[in-house]
Amino acid sequence: MTRVCFQLSVSPEHLDEYRRRHAAVWPAMLREIEASGRRNYSLFLRPDGLLIGYYETDSVEASDAYLEASAAAAEWEAHMGDLFDGLDGRADQAATPLEEVFNLGDQLAALGE
Repeated sequence: MTRVCFQLSVSPEHLDEYRRRHAAVWPAMLREIEASGRRNYSLFLRPDGLLIGYYETDSVEASDAYLEASAAAAEWEAHMGDLFDGLDGRADQAATPLEEVFNLGDQLAALGE
């Protein structure tokens, strides 16, 4: 399993709309995220627009390829695109991945606990 964390920037003037759209994500998009192999998917939004996303998957490449080929994902990303700062293309493909530098479970496992 791979843990993925990424960041994007939501335009501060669009924060309320971003929250509103994510309060009821389209059922087809929810199913596509699940079908892509992503689990434990969460988004966190700071008041200045910093967006941090996290998910787990068995294959980042397979998950990305699945969503890249998904018509529902393309439609959702087009629907969301106007809410981001400095976005060129689809948010799911332009997000900046963050390096994982600590995981409690991994370190405890290494200790044999």
